[in-house]
Amino acid sequence: MIQTIDLRGTRPAPAELLASVPRALTSVTVASDVAAELIDDVRARGELALLDQAERLDRVRPEHVRVPASHVAEALAALDPDVRIAIEETIRRVRLASAAQVPPLVTTTIAEGAEIVQRWRPVQRVGLYVPGGKAVYPSSVVMNVVPAQVAGVTSIALASPPQSHFDGRVHPTILAVAGLLGVDEIYAMGGAGAVGAFAYGVPGLGLDPVQLVTGPGNVYVAAAKRLVRGVTGIDSEAGPTDILVIADAAADPAFVAADLVSQAEHDELAAAVLVTDSAELAAAVEALLDDLATTTTHGERVTASLGGSQSAIVLVDDLEQAAAFSNAFGPEHLEIQTEDPDAVLGQIDNAGAIFLGPYAPVSLGDYAAGSNHVLPTGGQARFSAALGAYTFLRPQQVVRYSREGLAGVADHILALSAAEALPAHGDAVSARFTKPAEL
Repeated sequence: MIQTIDLRGTRPAPAELLASVPRALTSVTVASDVAAELIDDVRARGELALLDQAERLDRVRPEHVRVPASHVAEALAALDPDVRIAIEETIRRVRLASAAQVPPLVTTTIAEGAEIVQRWRPVQRVGLYVPGGKAVYPSSVVMNVVPAQVAGVTSIALASPPQSHFDGRVHPTILAVAGLLGVDEIYAMGGAGAVGAFAYGVPGLGLDPVQLVTGPGNVYVAAAKRLVRGVTGIDSEAGPTDILVIADAAADPAFVAADLVSQAEHDELAAAVLVTDSAELAAAVEALLDDLATTTTHGERVTASLGGSQSAIVLVDDLEQAAAFSNAFGPEHLEIQTEDPDAVLGQIDNAGAIFLGPYAPVSLGDYAAGSNHVLPTGGQARFSAALGAYTFLRPQQVVRYSREGLAGVADHILALSAAEALPAHGDAVSARFTKPAEL
């Protein structure tokens, strides 16, 4: 079912490693044309476009695109007590971890009368996307909203697809969690159209454009985020999930197989990759995957994921080569299940989130670790980061100089402005010294 890539006896160059990593055939690039049409439709027709898209793609036409407060109150009142307890604990943990991501204000004295202040300011308005196609993700409400609140964002809008099983309403558990967190601007809209609505606004709904769009979604959501980047900011292209497990002979094959399946059940395009220097472990995991795919609830989805071009068992000579392959893959989730996981960790540069040892499965991070589960996918972890409070913050440098501080560098500025043939730059400095200093 799952392909094998055998790199033993080779030492591929970085470019060759990049070419060897397994990827899905349906990529963000392929999905961009469809996403662009949906976004353009929303820009042209606003709420009517969102309603038509919901009817076509979500198989239901919601009565309200903007969710009434009464729907949130009803959902919160009906929330299962056990789920509420679990959500409240997840909120507590994510809030604690997010608080550590807010840098302090720092003032650096360059010279007498010369200071640079480094401060971090939140964006004022954000659009948070919570998927709702193949599964319901109340945990993603927490992962989006809590770091935004910790960062100090004052205007939060949330979107999730309307559900045909709930008469076109947003899933009640998602509404309930939003209510717990005090979010009251919620829209029953999904996919690329929702991203476009956040970026450009929908006046008929009272939906103002946002400065930043965050949250996971399918490949069309990821494509839409790429398309609106520049009109608004985005966190990363968090599309179909992926997991890469680095394991050696010390790993428990049952743990490894279970973790691969846990992510494969998300989507047919989900990537599940094992990289190991143990042929025995590889064989044991492959056999377990075959068994699990026939017994797990979403067996067809898991079988499609594991059998896709994006999933593989990769055989390597040693853990150094395993780490190099992982860095080229840039996994959303990286598990290290080896005899000495910290030694492997020291070789890892590129990963959205890293789970060390046999008792830190990705499922822990999905729900209750305190880490954030909105992570870059599709190799984006090679240059992007997980969602966090810092995602909603912008660094700003404040320059505070006195007359004496400016005088100390005036000659340098004049010399540099002359060298660049921009004399007015120097003149702007000289102008400040053509009259006596104010007492």
